[in-house]
Amino acid sequence: MAELSNTDLQILDTLQQDGSLTTQEVADRINISQSPCWRRINRLEEQGLIKRRVAILDREKLGMDVVVFATINLSTQGRDKLEEFEREVEILPEVVECYTMAGTWDYMLKIIVRDIRHYELFVREKLTRLAHIGEVHSHIAVTEIKNSTVLPLHTQK
Repeated sequence: MAELSNTDLQILDTLQQDGSLTTQEVADRINISQSPCWRRINRLEEQGLIKRRVAILDREKLGMDVVVFATINLSTQGRDKLEEFEREVEILPEVVECYTMAGTWDYMLKIIVRDIRHYELFVREKLTRLAHIGEVHSHIAVTEIKNSTVLPLHTQK
């Protein structure tokens, strides 16, 4: 982990709350001048701590009402099979997150779709057609309690 000053943490926390802020606005919020703030942000970007700045969209207002966590087991193992599956999953826009898992399942996917019918079509037409799929178990989210992109920076010291 990179050594970060308290000011660096404040900058990161401010930007993860609102990535659209200008350097001057960030500087004002953490009570430093604009030039050192700009230099710090550039350094944090160069170090890869700030990957990119994005807009977070409201999926429900866009008609994407269903979130599914699908657990996957592959039918065959081996590094080349895992990598092939991962390359195929990366190009599926419905899959917004994919993790390798320790334990019972090989992978967990977070999938966002318009409705249950769309999910069924996704499974039939895309997911089960991927190479090496053995088992797919769908876990449909009913109520979203918390959904955050904010990392707990100040609890990690």
